[in-house]
Amino acid sequence: MTSEATGVRSTRRGAVAIWTIDRPERMNALSRAVVREIGRLAREAHDDPTLRAVILTGAGDRAFCAGADLKERKSMNEEDVRDFLSLYRVSFGHLDRLNKPTIAAINGVAYGGGLELALACDLRVMDRGAKVGLTETSLGIIPGAGGTQRLTHIVGVAKAKELILLARRIGAEEAQRLGIVTAITDEGEAVLEAALKMSETFETGAPIAMAAALDAIDGAAELPLDAGLLHERRCYERTLASKDRLEAIAAFNEKRKPVYTGE
Repeated sequence: MTSEATGVRSTRRGAVAIWTIDRPERMNALSRAVVREIGRLAREAHDDPTLRAVILTGAGDRAFCAGADLKERKSMNEEDVRDFLSLYRVSFGHLDRLNKPTIAAINGVAYGGGLELALACDLRVMDRGAKVGLTETSLGIIPGAGGTQRLTHIVGVAKAKELILLARRIGAEEAQRLGIVTAITDEGEAVLEAALKMSETFETGAPIAMAAALDAIDGAAELPLDAGLLHERRCYERTLASKDRLEAIAAFNEKRKPVYTGE
Protein backbone atom coordinates (compact mmCIF):
# COMPACT_ATOMS: atom_id res chain seq x y z
CA MET A 1 0.00 0.00 0.00
CA THR A 2 1.09 3.59 -0.59
CA SER A 3 2.07 5.99 2.17
CA GLU A 4 -1.07 7.98 1.32
CA ALA A 5 -3.18 4.95 2.27
CA THR A 6 -1.20 3.89 5.35
CA GLY A 7 -0.10 7.29 6.63
CA VAL A 8 3.50 6.07 7.04
CA ARG A 9 6.40 6.62 4.63
CA SER A 10 9.29 4.14 4.80
CA THR A 11 12.73 5.00 3.39
CA ARG A 12 16.27 3.69 3.82
CA ARG A 13 19.52 5.49 4.61
CA GLY A 14 22.05 2.68 4.19
CA ALA A 15 21.35 0.04 6.82
CA VAL A 16 18.94 2.34 8.71
CA ALA A 17 15.21 2.44 8.01
CA ILE A 18 13.37 5.73 8.52
CA TRP A 19 9.64 5.44 9.18
CA THR A 20 7.87 8.78 8.92
CA ILE A 21 4.28 9.30 10.04
CA ASP A 22 3.17 11.34 7.05
CA ARG A 23 0.01 13.16 8.10
CA PRO A 24 1.24 16.69 8.83
CA GLU A 25 -2.18 18.15 8.15
CA ARG A 26 -3.48 16.05 11.09
CA MET A 27 -0.41 16.71 13.29
CA ASN A 28 0.66 13.12 12.41
CA ALA A 29 -2.20 11.75 14.51
CA LEU A 30 -2.54 7.99 14.98
CA SER A 31 -5.25 6.60 12.74
CA ARG A 32 -6.00 2.89 12.62
CA ALA A 33 -4.12 2.70 9.32
CA VAL A 34 -1.00 4.30 10.84
CA VAL A 35 -0.97 2.01 13.88
CA ARG A 36 -1.55 -1.06 11.71
CA GLU A 37 1.27 -0.06 9.33
CA ILE A 38 3.77 0.51 12.15
CA GLY A 39 3.09 -3.03 13.35
CA ARG A 40 3.48 -4.43 9.84
CA LEU A 41 6.76 -2.59 9.27
CA ALA A 42 8.10 -3.84 12.62
CA ARG A 43 7.24 -7.46 11.77
CA GLU A 44 8.91 -7.09 8.38
CA ALA A 45 12.00 -5.44 9.88
CA HIS A 46 12.43 -8.27 12.39
CA ASP A 47 13.45 -10.68 9.62
CA ASP A 48 15.48 -8.26 7.46
CA PRO A 49 19.21 -9.14 7.77
CA THR A 50 20.24 -5.98 5.89
CA LEU A 51 18.63 -3.71 8.48
CA ARG A 52 20.63 -2.56 11.50
CA ALA A 53 18.40 0.12 13.08
CA VAL A 54 15.10 1.97 12.73
CA ILE A 55 14.33 5.67 13.21
CA LEU A 56 10.70 6.68 13.72
CA THR A 57 9.73 10.32 13.18
CA GLY A 58 6.94 12.61 12.00
CA ALA A 59 6.54 14.71 8.87
CA GLY A 60 7.02 18.46 9.16
CA ASP A 61 8.32 20.36 12.16
CA ARG A 62 5.17 20.82 14.26
CA ALA A 63 4.49 17.31 15.52
CA PHE A 64 6.13 13.95 15.99
CA CYS A 65 2.63 12.70 16.72
CA ALA A 66 -0.12 14.61 18.51
CA GLY A 67 -1.81 11.41 19.68
CA ALA A 68 -4.97 9.62 18.60
CA ASP A 69 -6.87 10.92 15.60
CA LEU A 70 -9.83 12.40 17.44
CA LYS A 71 -11.70 13.02 14.20
CA GLU A 72 -11.58 9.28 13.48
CA ARG A 73 -12.24 8.45 17.14
CA LYS A 74 -15.45 10.53 17.02
CA SER A 75 -17.08 7.92 14.79
CA MET A 76 -16.13 4.97 17.03
CA ASN A 77 -18.45 3.27 19.49
CA GLU A 78 -17.17 1.64 22.70
CA GLU A 79 -16.45 -1.68 21.00
CA ASP A 80 -14.52 0.06 18.21
CA VAL A 81 -12.37 1.80 20.82
CA ARG A 82 -11.67 -1.52 22.55
CA ASP A 83 -10.59 -3.01 19.23
CA PHE A 84 -8.35 0.00 18.60
CA LEU A 85 -6.71 -0.41 22.01
CA SER A 86 -5.97 -4.04 21.13
CA LEU A 87 -4.43 -2.89 17.83
CA TYR A 88 -2.24 -0.43 19.76
CA ARG A 89 -1.05 -3.20 22.04
CA VAL A 90 -0.21 -5.57 19.20
CA SER A 91 1.47 -3.05 16.88
CA PHE A 92 3.40 -1.20 19.58
CA GLY A 93 4.37 -4.58 21.01
CA HIS A 94 5.97 -5.57 17.70
CA LEU A 95 7.91 -2.29 17.75
CA ASP A 96 8.91 -2.73 21.39
CA ARG A 97 10.18 -6.28 20.77
CA LEU A 98 11.95 -5.55 17.49
CA ASN A 99 15.38 -7.19 17.44
CA LYS A 100 17.05 -4.06 16.06
CA PRO A 101 17.62 -0.80 17.96
CA THR A 102 14.86 1.74 17.44
CA ILE A 103 15.14 5.51 17.85
CA ALA A 104 12.23 7.95 18.10
CA ALA A 105 13.25 11.27 16.54
CA ILE A 106 10.78 13.60 18.28
CA ASN A 107 10.64 16.55 15.90
CA GLY A 108 7.66 18.33 17.49
CA VAL A 109 4.93 17.73 20.03
CA ALA A 110 4.38 14.14 21.20
CA TYR A 111 1.22 13.97 23.26
CA GLY A 112 -0.85 11.01 24.40
CA GLY A 113 -0.47 8.12 21.99
CA GLY A 114 2.38 9.98 20.29
CA LEU A 115 4.51 9.81 23.42
CA GLU A 116 3.35 6.23 24.00
CA LEU A 117 4.65 5.38 20.53
CA ALA A 118 8.00 7.02 21.30
CA LEU A 119 8.20 5.12 24.60
CA ALA A 120 7.90 1.85 22.67
CA CYS A 121 11.23 2.70 20.98
CA ASP A 122 14.55 1.87 22.61
CA LEU A 123 15.98 5.39 22.48
CA ARG A 124 14.52 8.87 22.02
CA VAL A 125 16.11 12.01 20.57
CA MET A 126 14.11 15.21 21.02
CA ASP A 127 14.18 18.59 19.31
CA ARG A 128 14.96 21.16 21.97
CA GLY A 129 11.81 23.09 21.10
CA ALA A 130 9.46 20.08 21.29
CA LYS A 131 7.11 19.11 24.11
CA VAL A 132 5.89 15.72 25.32
CA GLY A 133 3.20 14.52 27.69
CA LEU A 134 0.67 11.83 28.50
CA THR A 135 -2.34 14.13 28.48
CA GLU A 136 -5.19 11.61 28.33
CA THR A 137 -6.68 12.33 31.77
CA SER A 138 -7.52 15.84 30.57
CA LEU A 139 -9.75 14.14 27.97
CA GLY A 140 -11.51 11.89 30.49
CA ILE A 141 -9.51 8.74 29.70
CA ILE A 142 -6.10 7.28 30.58
CA PRO A 143 -3.09 6.29 28.45
CA GLY A 144 -4.19 3.08 26.75
CA ALA A 145 -1.24 2.20 24.49
CA GLY A 146 1.23 1.21 27.18
CA GLY A 147 2.00 4.64 28.57
CA THR A 148 1.16 3.92 32.21
CA GLN A 149 3.54 0.96 32.12
CA ARG A 150 6.44 2.14 29.97
CA LEU A 151 6.62 5.61 31.49
CA THR A 152 6.56 4.17 35.02
CA HIS A 153 9.45 1.83 34.17
CA ILE A 154 11.48 4.86 33.09
CA VAL A 155 10.65 7.55 35.66
CA GLY A 156 9.28 5.60 38.64
CA VAL A 157 5.84 5.51 40.23
CA ALA A 158 5.78 8.94 41.89
CA LYS A 159 6.87 10.90 38.84
CA ALA A 160 4.60 8.88 36.53
CA LYS A 161 1.62 9.74 38.75
CA GLU A 162 2.56 13.42 38.63
CA LEU A 163 2.95 13.51 34.86
CA ILE A 164 -0.17 11.47 34.07
CA LEU A 165 -2.61 12.73 36.73
CA LEU A 166 -1.72 16.36 36.04
CA ALA A 167 -1.58 15.76 32.26
CA ARG A 168 1.67 17.72 32.24
CA ARG A 169 3.36 18.82 29.03
CA ILE A 170 7.10 19.09 29.51
CA GLY A 171 9.98 20.43 27.45
CA ALA A 172 13.10 18.74 26.18
CA GLU A 173 15.44 19.59 29.05
CA GLU A 174 13.06 18.24 31.70
CA ALA A 175 12.33 15.16 29.59
CA GLN A 176 16.05 14.46 29.36
CA ARG A 177 16.56 15.05 33.07
CA LEU A 178 13.84 12.51 33.85
CA GLY A 179 15.33 9.97 31.44
CA ILE A 180 12.34 10.06 29.09
CA VAL A 181 14.61 11.07 26.21
CA THR A 182 18.19 10.03 25.60
CA ALA A 183 19.40 13.24 24.00
CA ILE A 184 18.20 16.65 22.83
CA THR A 185 19.38 18.49 19.77
CA ASP A 186 22.00 21.20 19.71
CA GLU A 187 20.91 24.67 18.64
CA GLY A 188 20.10 24.58 14.91
CA GLU A 189 20.51 20.80 14.65
CA ALA A 190 17.79 18.78 12.91
CA VAL A 191 16.47 15.98 15.10
CA LEU A 192 16.55 13.44 12.26
CA GLU A 193 20.23 14.15 11.66
CA ALA A 194 20.90 13.76 15.38
CA ALA A 195 19.12 10.39 15.34
CA LEU A 196 21.06 9.29 12.25
CA LYS A 197 24.30 10.25 13.98
CA MET A 198 23.28 8.10 16.96
CA SER A 199 22.43 5.21 14.64
CA GLU A 200 25.99 5.12 13.23
CA THR A 201 26.97 2.91 16.18
CA PHE A 202 24.32 0.39 15.16
CA GLU A 203 25.22 0.45 11.45
CA THR A 204 28.70 -0.86 12.22
CA GLY A 205 27.82 -2.80 15.38
CA ALA A 206 27.33 -6.54 15.85
CA PRO A 207 23.67 -7.36 15.06
CA ILE A 208 23.55 -10.57 17.10
CA ALA A 209 24.98 -8.80 20.14
CA MET A 210 22.54 -5.89 19.72
CA ALA A 211 19.57 -8.23 19.53
CA ALA A 212 20.78 -10.27 22.50
CA ALA A 213 21.37 -7.14 24.57
CA LEU A 214 17.87 -5.84 23.81
CA ASP A 215 16.38 -9.20 24.81
CA ALA A 216 18.38 -9.33 28.04
CA ILE A 217 17.51 -5.75 29.03
CA ASP A 218 13.82 -6.30 28.35
CA GLY A 219 13.99 -9.37 30.58
CA ALA A 220 15.32 -7.24 33.44
CA ALA A 221 12.10 -5.22 33.41
CA GLU A 222 9.91 -8.32 33.58
CA LEU A 223 11.75 -10.96 35.59
CA PRO A 224 12.93 -11.31 39.21
CA LEU A 225 16.70 -11.13 39.58
CA ASP A 226 17.51 -14.85 39.62
CA ALA A 227 15.35 -15.54 36.57
CA GLY A 228 16.77 -12.44 34.89
CA LEU A 229 20.32 -13.65 35.39
CA LEU A 230 19.44 -16.98 33.80
CA HIS A 231 17.85 -15.13 30.90
CA GLU A 232 20.99 -13.00 30.52
CA ARG A 233 23.09 -16.17 30.33
CA ARG A 234 20.87 -17.57 27.56
CA CYS A 235 21.20 -14.30 25.64
CA TYR A 236 24.98 -14.38 26.08
CA GLU A 237 25.10 -17.88 24.63
CA ARG A 238 23.72 -16.55 21.35
CA THR A 239 26.72 -14.22 21.02
CA LEU A 240 29.19 -16.88 22.12
CA ALA A 241 28.44 -19.06 19.10
CA SER A 242 28.61 -16.20 16.59
CA LYS A 243 31.25 -15.50 13.97
CA ASP A 244 30.98 -11.84 14.96
CA ARG A 245 32.52 -12.63 18.36
CA LEU A 246 35.53 -14.25 16.66
CA GLU A 247 35.78 -11.29 14.28
CA ALA A 248 35.90 -8.90 17.25
CA ILE A 249 38.81 -10.82 18.79
CA ALA A 250 40.66 -11.01 15.47
CA ALA A 251 40.16 -7.29 14.81
CA PHE A 252 41.45 -6.39 18.27
CA ASN A 253 44.60 -8.47 17.79
CA GLU A 254 45.14 -7.10 14.29
CA LYS A 255 44.56 -3.50 15.43
CA ARG A 256 41.73 -2.83 12.96
CA LYS A 257 38.02 -2.12 13.10
CA PRO A 258 35.83 -5.24 13.13
CA VAL A 259 33.51 -5.94 10.22
CA TYR A 260 30.36 -7.59 11.58
CA THR A 261 28.15 -9.68 9.29
CA GLY A 262 25.48 -10.81 11.71
CA GLU A 263 26.61 -14.42 11.62
